[in-house]
Amino acid sequence: MDRELRILYVDDEADIRTIVEFALEDEEGFQLTLCESGQAALETVADFSPDLILLDVMMPGMDGPTTLQRLREMPALAATPVVFVTAKVQPHEVEHLKSLGAADVIAKPFDPMSLAEQIRATWDHSVSA
Repeated sequence: MDRELRILYVDDEADIRTIVEFALEDEEGFQLTLCESGQAALETVADFSPDLILLDVMMPGMDGPTTLQRLREMPALAATPVVFVTAKVQPHEVEHLKSLGAADVIAKPFDPMSLAEQIRATWDHSVSA
């Protein structure tokens, strides 16, 4: 990839956003924007134009699946890979999230040291699919 991978991370928990920021801020080739809610994500995506969206499932107000549905209504984001980040990782839960259109599911708690690698693997898979 010749330019930075633009990643939008959406999570209502400030501690998790901070961990993601620390895990990815020094990663070569990543440009990260953080949002604290689904509504904030919807307001940010037009200006940021993310290549990949990491989305918490359980958030107050607008949850992750609803946020994904709203993002998919935007023509520019209809094909943008979305990865759910959630503690709900039983096989049937992961299957359900993927059926909603998620490219992948990352389990919480995640390993900050391997998060960039997981994101790159998902990105590589989504662009080659």
